[in-house]
Formats: sequence, C-alpha cells, structure tokens
Amino acid sequence: MSLSNDNDGQAISSYPHNVVVVLLDSLNRHLLGAYGSREFATPNLDRLAARSTVFTRHYSGSLPCIPARHDILCGALDFLWKPWGSIEVWEEPITRQLARAGVTTALITDHPHLFESGGENFHTDFGAWEYLRGHESDPWKTRADPSWIGTPALPAAPAVPAKQYDTSRTWFYGEEDFPGPRTMGAAARWLASQRPATERFLMFVDEFDPHEPFDTPEPWASLYDPLWKGPRLIWPPYSKATISSGVLSEREADHIRANYGAKLSMIDYWIGKVLDVMDSENLWTTTAFILCSDHGHYLGERDLFGKPLAPIFDELGHVPLMISWPGVEPCNIDALTTSVDLHATLSEVFGVSAHHRTHGRSLVPLLRGSAVAVRDYLLTGYWGREVFLVYDNYKYGRAPADDNFPLSMWSNRWSTMPRPGSPHDLLPPPDRRSYLDYMPGATSPVIRQPFEPGDKMPFHAYNVEPGAHVLYNLRDDPGEIRNLAGGPGLSPIEQEAVEALRAALVEIEAPGDQLVRLGLERPPKP
Repeated sequence: MSLSNDNDGQAISSYPHNVVVVLLDSLNRHLLGAYGSREFATPNLDRLAARSTVFTRHYSGSLPCIPARHDILCGALDFLWKPWGSIEVWEEPITRQLARAGVTTALITDHPHLFESGGENFHTDFGAWEYLRGHESDPWKTRADPSWIGTPALPAAPAVPAKQYDTSRTWFYGEEDFPGPRTMGAAARWLASQRPATERFLMFVDEFDPHEPFDTPEPWASLYDPLWKGPRLIWPPYSKATISSGVLSEREADHIRANYGAKLSMIDYWIGKVLDVMDSENLWTTTAFILCSDHGHYLGERDLFGKPLAPIFDELGHVPLMISWPGVEPCNIDALTTSVDLHATLSEVFGVSAHHRTHGRSLVPLLRGSAVAVRDYLLTGYWGREVFLVYDNYKYGRAPADDNFPLSMWSNRWSTMPRPGSPHDLLPPPDRRSYLDYMPGATSPVIRQPFEPGDKMPFHAYNVEPGAHVLYNLRDDPGEIRNLAGGPGLSPIEQEAVEALRAALVEIEAPGDQLVRLGLERPPKP
C-alpha cells in the first residue's frame, strides 16, 4: 500500500499569501448544516462552507485534544508512541519554521491544555499569542464573584469532580465575557488591526468551544430546550450505556444535547465576527481560511456520551474540514484526508519543511484540482487502545489480541493528560526498566518506558476489550451497524484489513510492540 502525493510545481507566488486556521474543539460534523444537519443553527459555518471546498472524508489522526494539535502543528502522528504530551526535542512545530521564513504567526486561544503540563510548549514559537482565560480547567479564579447573581451565568449543576470553571463562570458579566466570544472577538481585532501590512501571516485560532462545559447565557441557553426547569446540566458524563444503565435519564440526555447545540450556535455567531473582517478587509482574495476540528463528541449516539473508553465511531473521529482557497470555486471533495495533512498543506503554502519525520500529505493538489486523492489510507486512534485504519470504503479497528501488552511510552517530556479533579493521580516517572531508543528518522535518543500488567499507566489504556475488532463498510453501512469482523476464521475482507493495517504500521515504522500487542506479529524470542 502506498501513499500518493502530487505537487504540480507551481511557483510559491501562486499560493495564498496568508492563512487563517480556526480550530473548534469537539465540533460534531454530523450536526453542522454544511454536512446536512438541521438540528442546530450554524448560519456562519454554513456561510463559510458556501465559499469553501468542503472535505467529506476528513478524519482525526491522534486523539484527543493535545495529540490532535501535535498532528497539525508538527505533522507527525503521536498516538502510536505516546498518549499526550509536549513537543519533543527531536521535532519542531511549523511555527518555528515559519519564523525563520519571515512569516508572522499569531495564536488566539482559550484552550487551557496549552498552558498546562503536557501542552505547555505549543504556544511558545508563535510570534504573538493571546490567552483568553476562564475555560474548563483553566485555574483562573480562586473564589466566586459575590455579586454574580443576576449575571448571564445561569444556575448550573457543578462538575463532579470539581472544576475551576464553576468558580470562573461567576465572573462573566455579559455574553462577550464568556471565553469563546472573547476569543473570537480577539481574533477579529487581530485581523482588523494587528495583521502585517505586507508580510505573510498565519493566524491560528484555537477555540475550545463547543467543548464542555456546555454553558451559555440567554438567549442561547433556552434556544433548544426552553422548558427545562432547575440548574442546567453543562457537564456531560463520559460514559457508555448512559441511559440504559441510569447514568442519565432520557430527559437529562436530551437537555445536555440541547446545551451542546446552544454552545455550537453561540460560537457560530461569534465566528461570524471573524468572517465579517475577512469580508470588510477583502482578505478572501489573498488569504486561505481553514476550519477544522480535533474530534467530535458523543451526545447520546449509541448510548455514548463524551469521549469514553470506547471504539472510535464516526461521530467522534469523522470530523469537518472546510477550506476557502483564493481562486477556487466552492465544491465538495470526497478524498480521504486527516489531521497531519493540514501541517503538510501549511508547509507547502509557506515554502517550509520539517527536519523530523512527518506523515502528512499536502491538500494543495486536491484544492487545485490536479489530483483526486493524496493518500490511500489513514491511521487514527488513542494511545494504548484500538488502532483504526480507514481505507477504500472500509474502517477497521484492531483491538489488542490479549491483555493489551506489550506497550511502551516514548517521551523525553514525561507527562500525560492532567486530571484536575485528581491532582495526586500523576503518571509515575520512568523507572529502571526504561531505556534509550530512537524515533523513526531521529538522531536524538528518547526515553522508552515499557509497561507490564499491574503498572499504573495513562488512563486511556485501561478497559480495552481483547479481540473486540470492528470492521465496517462505510459506503454500504455509514451508520456502522454491521460489524464484519469476528466469527469463525477470517473472512477474505477481514484478512485484507488485517494485512493492510500491518502494512500501514510497518510503513510508518510504528513501535514493534504495537504490532505484537495487536496480534499482528509474534513476540520476539527471549
């Protein structure tokens, strides 16, 4: 299996002069008007889609939040080597390359994980950055505003375990004080008054909405559930069998879904402020505009909520991508694409290249119409869980063959996803079993920590059902209802999927223990 790549050799001057990237966290493709949904109002995203190339087969690569940003800013899949963490010493983000090329870069964000251990160096190479405080786990305020009653922050059930947001939200005195509106307002102001007069620029807006908490002021709060009485449920559970096991009632589940929709519609309204500046400053003729996401968010589909320890169905992993490209008429593109391809696209637009191993394929040939495909397959997943291969019309998810071992973590910046409700629940440091290894193509050594049964590990690696492989024909079964994997022996189509996944992992030089863990290779002899 090969990856095709097409570059028609046009001069650098034929590329957009600038790029705006807007990343909306937890943006559900299947709930957007541009992708056929009418459940929630998204007029400004629809407005953007009407002038864009809309990609219909775009998928997450590494999940969740920080690994996805690593895919985009560094261009290398993260999830086969580590669960969550900072940019490593053997790699550099595209922002550092752009600085050397004289491109102005700016980050506008309210994403708290970018300023926590495990994500703390993603912002540092931007030429300018602005952090709008107060979202989710951001340690912004330590006491509630005693005068908050009567402000737009409506009564809401607190998070369990407690999160800083429940205190911070009391300091929002108007809709414009909520983190999402403040972020989009700052982005609009940067475009209007801070962008370079002549030099090239990249503005990267990393907006945490519509990620939970699903908290909005009126009129958004009652837009989709006007009959709800009592404190609002703004914190969704991360759960399987959510209604069937009594985690939520059907009424509560509907209310949480409505609150997601309210937040989606609110942030859509504020995205319109950025689009207005693109209009008023006539930037569409010189500037590419990319709208993307890291992953979706289950809202009751399959009785799942949040991002629980479960396989990646399309509601979570099949994500939106819209690109408005100067001179290109709006259209839909059905080519297979993934998050690392955005890094490759930005690299081509600005004429830079990474010195570390990357996995992306530029989307420029698709946008120009000089190619109908840039890749034959993509890999996606969480570290320590099922590994998914999307190819042709199929999606194959391979679970561990036995007890989810062997498994190792590769990192020189030892961290994983912070858990604010469990401040003492930290990842143990590397121990005497660790040793130095080398990432594919790298000359700097990396600490490689093997794990064994009974070890404390990053939590995504727990509760993975051995042998629970899935295989879906996405063309004939887009709802992923009929699992073609399993049964006595391997069917020809499942055998093909197994071989295709093995070949894909070998091609990117994935760790050997991943292939052993998944039952694709036998363990080496002692």
